[in-house]
Amino acid sequence: MEGVDPDVVDILHKTIEELEDILHGGQMSCNHVDEVWPNLFLGDMHMSHDRYGLWRLGITHVLNAAHGKMCCKGSDDFYGTTVKYCGVPANDLPTFDISPFFYPSAHYIHEALSTTGAKVFVHCAMGLSRSAALVLAYLMIHCNYSLVDAILKVKEKRWIFPNRGFLKQLITLYNELYCKSESKDVSEASGDRAAS
Repeated sequence: MEGVDPDVVDILHKTIEELEDILHGGQMSCNHVDEVWPNLFLGDMHMSHDRYGLWRLGITHVLNAAHGKMCCKGSDDFYGTTVKYCGVPANDLPTFDISPFFYPSAHYIHEALSTTGAKVFVHCAMGLSRSAALVLAYLMIHCNYSLVDAILKVKEKRWIFPNRGFLKQLITLYNELYCKSESKDVSEASGDRAAS
């Protein structure tokens, strides 16, 4: 969005540094996987390689945010026919543009969770940055969370720390979603006045 400084979160007036302070807070999770939203699990590559562990959790869908990377290879072949797989070839670098994957990943998660009995496992190498950014985007796009609220929600269950580049891109996403919401509210209010 033009004219919006991605270093400042719209009306929440949070800088990247303030978001990082929020991210630093709380306890650090040492689990390989945590359920951060009903039937939505966030974890690391160790868990992604544990087919039995995923089966025990009832995982039906895997979203690999480090697809094709040396340590995070995965595919339909690896998980078999009982698990649906989606790979996002993201690098955990502040210069990497992960934003083109926000909507497709959020849609994948949303569609999966709309299926009765489905459970989604989102992972990258550590389960802290790439996969966390995609889960935050899902909560913002489909659950109407602000960026700060999405971070706080996930942090109730798991310590996360998307890199600065991903945070800037999430801020931009938030501003785009917020502006859409604001313009929709204005349009609806105008329509209500015109109907009176």
